[in-house]
Amino acid sequence: MPQPFHRARAALALASAAILLSACASFPHDAPIAGLRLIGEQRIALKQAFEGTTVGGLSGIDYDAANKSWVMESDDRSEINPARFYRAALNYDSKAFTGVTLNSVHFFTQPDGSRYPNLAHAKLDQGDQVPDIETIRVDPQDGSLWYGSEGNRKVGLHPFVRHADSGGHYLATLPTPAMFKVSQEETGSRNNMSFEALSFSSDGKSLWLGMEAALYQDGPLATPDNGSVVRITRLDRAGTVLRQYAYPIEAVASRPAPGREADNGVSEILAVNDHQVLVVERAGVEHADGVYSNHVRIYAMDTDGATDIQSMPALAGAKYVPARKRLLLDLEKIGLARIDNIEGISWGPRLENGRRSLVMISDDNFNPQQVTQILAFEVL
Repeated sequence: MPQPFHRARAALALASAAILLSACASFPHDAPIAGLRLIGEQRIALKQAFEGTTVGGLSGIDYDAANKSWVMESDDRSEINPARFYRAALNYDSKAFTGVTLNSVHFFTQPDGSRYPNLAHAKLDQGDQVPDIETIRVDPQDGSLWYGSEGNRKVGLHPFVRHADSGGHYLATLPTPAMFKVSQEETGSRNNMSFEALSFSSDGKSLWLGMEAALYQDGPLATPDNGSVVRITRLDRAGTVLRQYAYPIEAVASRPAPGREADNGVSEILAVNDHQVLVVERAGVEHADGVYSNHVRIYAMDTDGATDIQSMPALAGAKYVPARKRLLLDLEKIGLARIDNIEGISWGPRLENGRRSLVMISDDNFNPQQVTQILAFEVL
């Protein structure tokens, strides 16, 4: 008698687990995500020299499945070396993350074929852009690259998304909504808080574009007492807006020292399926000595039932239904010795056990008080 009872109870438990999992976010091919398990961590040394460049500021990462390589871009504003990205190999399986190997460096180019200049050498009146490249994606259709730059509000440079070949050579600029342009007035994008996040849709036919922080007209920034809101937009490959949603940002998780800074914003996104997107919320909190601590959480955003806000010029005071969100992972609770400025997230290849992998990377800002950490996860 006990044995059939235990079998029935086990079957019921499995059925309940299946129901719970089916309610969770799912990655491409509709396999459910129950969570992320840390495989391991590797670091790249501060200001490591590689092929005549200084490695650092790695704020975007993506996996090039066709070439079995990783693409990692630097947000160096062409001040140390011209705007660039690296191709690398990450050596991990389900048991361990054993190494990172840089294989090549490539420089982004402007429409005229020249490399991006820094602000001191830019000819702004002739159309030069000063790069602040924060996100990069490999096109699943042909292996070309798409990347986003935050622009520079202080000198009137708008944020942009551009398309390049696999070597970084300019192909086209993606039209983006006028509401994101910088302005002399307090409207549009805030300085250094605009196009931070980019992802192809799960079917590869469109792009998700995420703002780091609220537009001026959408409300104040996040504080330790209050959250904020950002716009996450879905566009087709020609730049037509398909949908746009309000994503609610959490309040900053701790308080800065008196007179010091703290913020929380979206540092990257990653499409899961047609209506779900992973969102990296990264908060930086400054201590009295000027050193920052970071709070990093991964949320699953769900747009089902949310208002399409693309026709709303301002969200402050407006009525709308924001996207829903669910906490998937709090990096402070997985046993890491430290958490740095996580700004990149990407799906990786399948592990030998058949499960998907996921990788995150931090931007060290070329700062000796920070580290470049690469984290590999198993998708459960």
